Amino acid sequence: MIDGGKEQLRLQIVIASTRPGRVGKPIGEWMAAEARQYEGFEVEVADLAEINLPFFDESNHPRFQKYEHQHTKDWSARVAASDAYVFVQPEYNYGISAPLKNALDYLVMEWNRKPAAFVSYGGVSAGLRAAQHTRQVLAALNMMPIAAAVSIPFVGSMMHDGEFQPSDIVQASVVPMLDELHLWAAALQDMRRKASSVG
Repeated sequence: MIDGGKEQLRLQIVIASTRPGRVGKPIGEWMAAEARQYEGFEVEVADLAEINLPFFDESNHPRFQKYEHQHTKDWSARVAASDAYVFVQPEYNYGISAPLKNALDYLVMEWNRKPAAFVSYGGVSAGLRAAQHTRQVLAALNMMPIAAAVSIPFVGSMMHDGEFQPSDIVQASVVPMLDELHLWAAALQDMRRKASSVG
């Protein structure tokens, strides 16, 4: 657990599934509650179903940050204000969900030099192939996808009356992931500050 005296960093938990009946929503809410109990993060949830970004519709390349639409400006502000991210994601046909890929593609500079962790879920594979796919995308955005993760196999067995109730093994993986994410977030925040002062 991080010492209470350390600087609070901003954590964005991104719920990647948008389909009706999704289990991603209760899993994201559970992860947010866990992160709020953890000392070291100010937590915000970005539910892509509620944000409802259209397919990428900006005429300028996102690296220029010349946004034409309010939904892009709002998404940019939310992502830019965060120091770290947890992506709560399913696996669709061995890969990343379309809404998450779209949300990532909207921006470039706002993701730069920030760490990300994964809470993936599914059947026997626990969504690991989607997480691995997402790692490649994040690397192209100059992010740091950390190794520590929460992987949830046979997720249906942990859903009870619409609420996610993790197994002991899943629960035990939360704090190590948040510890590692906080270490990277603090280090990369310092890196961004130094780069900004030099630039």
